[in-house]
Amino acid sequence: MGHLPPLIHDLALILITAGVVTIVFKWLKQPVVLGYIVAGFLAGPYYVFFPSVTDSANISIWAEIGVIFLLFALGLEFSFKKLISVGGTASIASVFALGSMIAIGYIAGQLMGWSDMNSIFLGCMISMSSTTIIIKTLTDTGMQKQKFAGIVFAMLIVEDLVAIVMMVLLSTFAVSQRFEGMELVRNIMILGLFLLIWFVVGIYLIPTLLKRFQQYLNNETLLVVVIGLCLGMVLFASSAGFSSALGAFVMGSILAETVEMKRIEHLVEPLKNLFGAIFFVSVGMMIDPEIIVDHIGTILIISCIVVFGRMFFATLGVSVSGQSLKVAVQSGFCLAQIGEFSFIIATLGVTLGVIDNFLYPVIVAVSTLTTFGTPYFIKASTPVYSMLEKRIPAKWERLLKGYSSDGYETTVNRKSDWNSLLKKVGRVVGIYSLISLSVIFISSQFFRPWVLSEIPSFWGRLIVAAVTILTIAPFLRAMAVRKNKSREFKKLWADNRLNRTGLLMLIAARYLICIVFVLAVLVPLFPNATAVLFVASMLIVALIIWSQAVKKQSRRMERVFFENLNRKERLEEQMTTVRKETVKDLLDKDIHVEEIVVSQTSPSVGKTLKELNFKQISGVNVVSIIRGPKKINIPDGNVCLYPFDKLVVVGSDEEIQTCLSRVAKYDKMNEADDEAIHHIVLSNYIVEARSPFEGKTVRELNTRERAECMIIGIDRNGHSITNFTADLRIAKDDVLWIAGEKEDVNMFGRKYADDEKDREKMQTEP
Repeated sequence: MGHLPPLIHDLALILITAGVVTIVFKWLKQPVVLGYIVAGFLAGPYYVFFPSVTDSANISIWAEIGVIFLLFALGLEFSFKKLISVGGTASIASVFALGSMIAIGYIAGQLMGWSDMNSIFLGCMISMSSTTIIIKTLTDTGMQKQKFAGIVFAMLIVEDLVAIVMMVLLSTFAVSQRFEGMELVRNIMILGLFLLIWFVVGIYLIPTLLKRFQQYLNNETLLVVVIGLCLGMVLFASSAGFSSALGAFVMGSILAETVEMKRIEHLVEPLKNLFGAIFFVSVGMMIDPEIIVDHIGTILIISCIVVFGRMFFATLGVSVSGQSLKVAVQSGFCLAQIGEFSFIIATLGVTLGVIDNFLYPVIVAVSTLTTFGTPYFIKASTPVYSMLEKRIPAKWERLLKGYSSDGYETTVNRKSDWNSLLKKVGRVVGIYSLISLSVIFISSQFFRPWVLSEIPSFWGRLIVAAVTILTIAPFLRAMAVRKNKSREFKKLWADNRLNRTGLLMLIAARYLICIVFVLAVLVPLFPNATAVLFVASMLIVALIIWSQAVKKQSRRMERVFFENLNRKERLEEQMTTVRKETVKDLLDKDIHVEEIVVSQTSPSVGKTLKELNFKQISGVNVVSIIRGPKKINIPDGNVCLYPFDKLVVVGSDEEIQTCLSRVAKYDKMNEADDEAIHHIVLSNYIVEARSPFEGKTVRELNTRERAECMIIGIDRNGHSITNFTADLRIAKDDVLWIAGEKEDVNMFGRKYADDEKDREKMQTEP
């Protein structure tokens, strides 16, 4: 037998250990992530009573792959439009909580005598909640549909995006050991440019390609293509000076805007689970018990800071954003832990060699302690709110209800046509300017050096200029003429002559911006002909504006981009029963929409809504029933329920929870009964002499009706007969293979014989 590589030995060890430990943690009803960390500790070099890995360097490589897939899967759950839609609540609360925890972490590190770098990394690590732990805990407790859960999920989206930016800034700071104002601004601008480039290019190209080749994309091919795109973006991000995690996250967020997102998420989930498990195991392998014992006081202090700090500042942030005190307390108590991003940031610090070795196991221990307490913190939020509600003065009633939901509204005056037009034009110019800058930057950094190395002459520079200008031409045209035929423009033009002067100046300014972009392409290539280039730029811009080919290309690109961007949302809107705007309005009133699927074993099957009386039992209202492609909106009490009907119900958090728990309880009881009753078995029956079966055809036996069983095969003279007709006659010593429910099969011969006697008795009676 050949010698196995150490990698296979190590993988076998950590996966077997992780499997056993996580089963134990499942039995203890604890998060699986903690099981992985414990498994890593057992398989690590610091635990001598268990076999250890032989080559931790290989495991580090697998762990890095795990980070890539974790961030890729996180990106699939992220959406740029979703980030915009979460609104002020999540943004205000997240930024407030993050900033406060970073500051407190840094101060705590300084008070404990740590270095500036350790203190900065500590602040960043304790500022990030665990998306995995929170989602798992809320799902297990059945609270994922409550109002505070939606706010928490939105805050986690903001935190994930901030964490990506934080990792980029920490990498830069770790290398330079200082924050320089201009360097910081430059890095943020480069990061923003990188995200914009790939958001625009990705949304324009990737959904189009997936749609075009959809007929060839079975699950296997789609998985290969998606993983290739992910790793390709990782390579590009690394070559651009960013982390591999950022590249994976960006590609995931691009694919999140496609209609294939759910399918991709399903295909990638096993890979994410496998490599994510290896990553968390590698985290546990770095736990040194001696360090934990030596720093047990530090661990307890930081754990208290995380729990009480995140509870307080997250609660305060959600309350400041306008939500009720109850929602704020529930959200704050839900976020009182740190998790996977803390490990990733700690791994970054260790890899860069800028934090002390003790900090990694310390932060893992803090995460373990706070994660264990998460379910209990969430359960404690309601009693804590009840206690606060009794002690808050009546004059602070708005704090209890939240000023965003108590009828308090701000009146926004209608903006003038000039303001509306300038806002739209500014948005168009800003977006297309950034895209044009991105193209020019890529051309100058990659395309121009390559062409000039092959053609180092005037013609090489001319090729670079022509290709770059043709690429940005559709964007320049949109920048120059978009919104020139809008309602506001036409109204202002028709109002008076003074408006026309301003509008013409606005058009001239946009033309001038386009000329500047063309000059930005030409001047570096032809630096000795500035005056000529200015005239040439004016002619080029005029040609771009009046060119029908550029006009068609510009409109086609814009149409494809927005079709790809909105296609998934449009399909989801067609499938949904209640519009998103309505759902949001209901949430503001502490009411939300939930879908309940009627299982085939549910006691509700065959009953009318009047008989079920959902309103009286749980308080919810059934607003729609989805039955396959058919929708029954606002059903009356005489509508009968069928298996797999989807009930769309509306109610408060408590009412929805009551309804779900009752349905789940009934379905579980009926599923257990169904499993016990409807169990099909196989058995055989030997036809003896003078048996009621002998000499009769299969049709004459009629076993389906008379014994509720089926003859599926016959053994005769050592041969099996499976393909027989109903006219086949049963002979002595035939072996009949019978299928049916266990009780019917056991009583098969007796039931048939009794039935035969009853028939004979009826025939003999006068």
